[in-house]
Amino acid sequence: MKKLIFATGNENKMKEIRMILADCGYEILSMKEAGIDIDVEENGATFEENAVIKAEAISKACGELVLADDSGLEVDYLDKAPGVYSARFLGRDTSYDIKNQYIIDKLEGVPDEKRTARFVCAIAAAFPDGRTVVKRGTIEGIIGYEIKGENGFGYDPIFFLPEYGKTTAEISPEDKNEISHRGRALEMIKSEL
Repeated sequence: MKKLIFATGNENKMKEIRMILADCGYEILSMKEAGIDIDVEENGATFEENAVIKAEAISKACGELVLADDSGLEVDYLDKAPGVYSARFLGRDTSYDIKNQYIIDKLEGVPDEKRTARFVCAIAAAFPDGRTVVKRGTIEGIIGYEIKGENGFGYDPIFFLPEYGKTTAEISPEDKNEISHRGRALEMIKSEL
């Protein structure tokens, strides 16, 4: 079976990725599983730039097909923050409970129509022949009024989907993968693989 390395150390992301790409005919390895220990500085200004930086650096180092994503939450009321800084927002080691509560507190008194937000995911596929392809998936929602749900990770417990009446942390992993920003971007990448 052909190998595909996904450039992340995030086990929650790896679970989602393996579920979504289960039918693509590749053995999907995390960097750790592939024995790759490279720290790539993601200093791009966009999700796409960061995904390409990471995928290309790791593909060059190992000579394999590498997928990398950069994803995050854009809150319109906060001028699209935390955006590309989603993982580092309020400090790299700050828990998501604190980050989520901070965002809820910042939107106190803000009505639903101004709580619009989206999850964005850019996925870059860096092929051993030097070719790189990038796809972007998004999902629109609003910032909820409280932290709710046990599924998912990161900002999922505050990202409310009005059409479901739930946060992305309250829907099943299978349903989330069908509609999520990462699920959409990975589906687009699948056709390139």
